[in-house]
Amino acid sequence: MTQVDGKELPTEDVAARIEELLVRLDSATDPTVRATAEELVRTLIQFYGSGLERIMELVFEDDVVAESVVPKFVGDKLVGSILVLHDLHPSTTEERVVEALERVRPYLGSHSGGVELLGVDAEAGIVFLRLAGSCDGCPSSTVTVKLAIEKAISETAPEIVKVEVEGMVEPAGPVDAGGRKMLPLSGVPQGKLTIPVQQEPLAASAPAWVEVGGLSGLAPGKVTAAKVSGVHTVVCNVGGDLYAYRDKCPSCGSGLTRGELTGQTLQCPRCGHGYDVRIAGRGTTTPSDHLDPFPLLSDDGHIRVAATAAAR
Repeated sequence: MTQVDGKELPTEDVAARIEELLVRLDSATDPTVRATAEELVRTLIQFYGSGLERIMELVFEDDVVAESVVPKFVGDKLVGSILVLHDLHPSTTEERVVEALERVRPYLGSHSGGVELLGVDAEAGIVFLRLAGSCDGCPSSTVTVKLAIEKAISETAPEIVKVEVEGMVEPAGPVDAGGRKMLPLSGVPQGKLTIPVQQEPLAASAPAWVEVGGLSGLAPGKVTAAKVSGVHTVVCNVGGDLYAYRDKCPSCGSGLTRGELTGQTLQCPRCGHGYDVRIAGRGTTTPSDHLDPFPLLSDDGHIRVAATAAAR
């Protein structure tokens, strides 16, 4: 939370407010006022940046202090992002991208067979990835992998403006999977998906991650119900990893929260059809059936599900 005009606001709201003010400033009709305001903003940023640089110098003068304090600085999302802004973060862009992928890798592995970092162009702000395998026949995997990668990288390396993923083949047109319409990705070469992250203005369908309580205590092998943006959701714990899906069997339309989870297969309590929750909900009884997966991220006990995907 950040204080603005005496009010506590989420950091994301403050960032949006800054962006709004900058847009208004840019549209000012008086060029003298606009130039003066822009100079003021630049001067303030340079002033506080110099102060932060001196703080980091003082911290690193004492190895014991640095060892204790620096991890707290970089582990704090607000402080870490400010250090990135002023080019003071002790970790390189590539190191932070690797950290992001490691954090989200269990989820990516279940939906796309894993992900390999090909390289980072720090100057251009582009990350190059390759998917090791794919979820064949799963029309939702493109959306879920996109959201998970986008969120993880934008949080740890906010200077990245684009993620290019090789090995991801997008649907040629709208796909009908058990009544679930998935919008096509347009303007992208076959086999490569370009993912803009949150430095650019967000579209209406951009990911919104909602923290869901009551899931941290879900034991392995258990299933529970949750609600994400008003959508009924079933959450499964397989070997300590959580997976979220729309609570609806594509075969019979029944809810799945009373279903039995055996290994990584969730069985519908009504029709008995099974679904592999590790492999993006692929049907084990009828391979053409798929559960509707929602991206889920777990970070320091906080569990979040992509509300945009749920709304679809």
